[in-house]
Amino acid sequence: RISCLGALSLSLSEFPEFPGRSTTVLVMASSAAGYDYSATTYSVDGRIFQVEYAAKAVENAGTAIGIRCSDGVVIAAEHVKLFKMMVPNSNRLSANVDKHVIACCTGYAPDGRQLLDRARDEARAYKNQLNVPIAPEVLAKRVSRFVHFFTLHGSLRPFGSTMLLAGYDEEKKTHELYMLEPSGQAFRYFGCATGKGRQAAKTEVERLPLNEITADEAVRQIAKIYYTLYDDAKDKPFTLDMQWITEQTNWKAQAVPATVVEDAVTWAQAKLAEEEDEDAMEEGEAAGDA
Repeated sequence: RISCLGALSLSLSEFPEFPGRSTTVLVMASSAAGYDYSATTYSVDGRIFQVEYAAKAVENAGTAIGIRCSDGVVIAAEHVKLFKMMVPNSNRLSANVDKHVIACCTGYAPDGRQLLDRARDEARAYKNQLNVPIAPEVLAKRVSRFVHFFTLHGSLRPFGSTMLLAGYDEEKKTHELYMLEPSGQAFRYFGCATGKGRQAAKTEVERLPLNEITADEAVRQIAKIYYTLYDDAKDKPFTLDMQWITEQTNWKAQAVPATVVEDAVTWAQAKLAEEEDEDAMEEGEAAGDA
């Protein structure tokens, strides 16, 4: 006789090690059956499937990239043009949270808007209560606690959105970059990426000398990463939605000027075309030598 813990069932004819005995077998079920109805339920192997589903929604959404460079922080989101008649940037994914804090979201867009509004509310309440701007670290922790709260109650569902949050800490005299995940985790980064192109984007970001490049160079490199990932045969057209907070803006949160973004896109496309030509020449030389 076999008793199964979880959604799996087994039938064994005999147990030669224990002849004539009744045997109980505990089966660790890794399937989601029965455990994904609520975010308050752990599976028998310690997973919360509702949180994993929320993370999956982010993985299937547009790519977001953040880079902390020598003189500031640049964050970017991929604004996909779903329909030909859609007005570009009509549903922006990045915004100023406070005068010294920027943020962008990817994943389920309405959830991202809720997180941006919550971040603004937290920053406003902190300023009204203490009469000083909120530190980026404090804001990241407060918003992450709010996100985590939605994984604790059966009547709620986790947010299907990941937020990149960056700002300038006046007390520490430094600029910081954070990423807040659907589980409620918040980590500080030198560079990060999330969304469907996160793995390739992380690889490209890790190759950059982040402590040396400027914000202007970071904008160009981010544009290059996006167009490296872009496949015009499969992907829909997109525009880049960028925010930055830099020393040249006196540590004030701003959208990256459209002319700067356009110049970065032009540079990125030219750079990629140049690299493709070099690769083609190398392949030709290798074929000739063979």
